[in-house]
Amino acid sequence: MATHHTLTSKPDNIQWGAFGADLPPILEIDDGDTVTIETLSGSDKQVPDDARDEMLADHRELLATRTWIMPGHILTGPVAVRGARPGDVLEVRVLDIELRQDWAWNAIEPLRGTLPEDFPNRRLMKLPLDRERMVGKLPWGVDLPLSPFFGVMGVAPPPGWGTITSIVPRAHGGNLDIKELGAGTTMFFPVHAEGGRFSCGDGHAVQGDGEVCLSAAETALTGKFEFHIRRDMALDLPRAETATHYITMAFDTDLDDAAKMALREMIKLIRERTNLPAEDAYSLCSFAADVRISQLVNQNKGCHCMLAKTALHG
Repeated sequence: MATHHTLTSKPDNIQWGAFGADLPPILEIDDGDTVTIETLSGSDKQVPDDARDEMLADHRELLATRTWIMPGHILTGPVAVRGARPGDVLEVRVLDIELRQDWAWNAIEPLRGTLPEDFPNRRLMKLPLDRERMVGKLPWGVDLPLSPFFGVMGVAPPPGWGTITSIVPRAHGGNLDIKELGAGTTMFFPVHAEGGRFSCGDGHAVQGDGEVCLSAAETALTGKFEFHIRRDMALDLPRAETATHYITMAFDTDLDDAAKMALREMIKLIRERTNLPAEDAYSLCSFAADVRISQLVNQNKGCHCMLAKTALHG
């Protein structure tokens, strides 16, 4: 029988800034178990002055007692699934996502973002969140509908990579920044280390494709996840599935190459599910798939390809 676990955001449960096969699991679970995971967002330099009185207790304690492993996101985990081994696929069902606080932050940083030559000065902004109405209150008077998701979800990278920053998305997942990955999504990660070792963080209340200024509406989230080991799949890159779409994704320093890789992954997925010839799968992508920019600001550019399930199954 499946067991439900809770992983709080207390400092002992945080890996700040890094993924690594050498980082020990915080929690070990069985195949089929569910876990509620609390996350935090924002270093001391990223929390706006007018939000400091509203910080969660775990956030205050973290900033007072811990520093990062390397510059990057505040991640909760890792969660190891007993029996998961390299070559497997870890299926992670995102059952629910909730906002933990009534504010988010957004930063423009010198020399970073998509247009650093146009925006050379640092700007830090607080965005009030109305959790009842699920809107963010923009300072120029607009209420923006919220759609929370975790910008970072990933497993441990191959052991030979060592400990790596959470900033750069790679084959293990990590800083995906794909706004479609909200509640109801199922993620699929190639397993590189024993247990898979899933971590998440970088909560976004809302984000546009590209995350162009460097950050989204960054906030603390709570997620509920269900974990399964899949040995009927073999993946080189993460994939996702929603109620309506299949999603393939890829990452490269060159945006064109990231787009090509995401498209090739979609052609592979179509052929796996339909046995169509490659030429037909390529044409189907031209008819019905959307190649989108995930983010532009994290060294590796991210692209994802989305295909409606109705395009395969009618």
